[in-house]
Amino acid sequence: MGHIARILYIDDDPDIREIVQIAFELSGEIELALAATGEEGLALVHDWHPDLVMLDVSLPGVDGPAILRQIRADADIANVPVAFVTARTQPDDVAALHALGACCVIAKPFDPLTLARQACGCILR
Repeated sequence: MGHIARILYIDDDPDIREIVQIAFELSGEIELALAATGEEGLALVHDWHPDLVMLDVSLPGVDGPAILRQIRADADIANVPVAFVTARTQPDDVAALHALGACCVIAKPFDPLTLARQACGCILR
């Protein structure tokens, strides 16, 4: 990729956030911000301007699809690519997430060794 991508990862599970942090640090190409809630994540999208937002579908409070709708409705951040990282990967679930405007759906559990490559692939779509 050449340059460092800025990725925001939103997940309420601290263990998953830690795995993602380690996976992306190993790649050396990704600057990562982490958020535990949708509200915290939305604030970071505005302040930090990531190249990609990766988020869980199931979050306490504002869930992943609601966050995506808020991003798409806000002119300042509407063009930020959003990828879901979820265990809900039945074809109907994936189609519904794409219909909301997700650029990719990455299955949980994911492979930490390929996650950075998958994320960068989402940015390039």
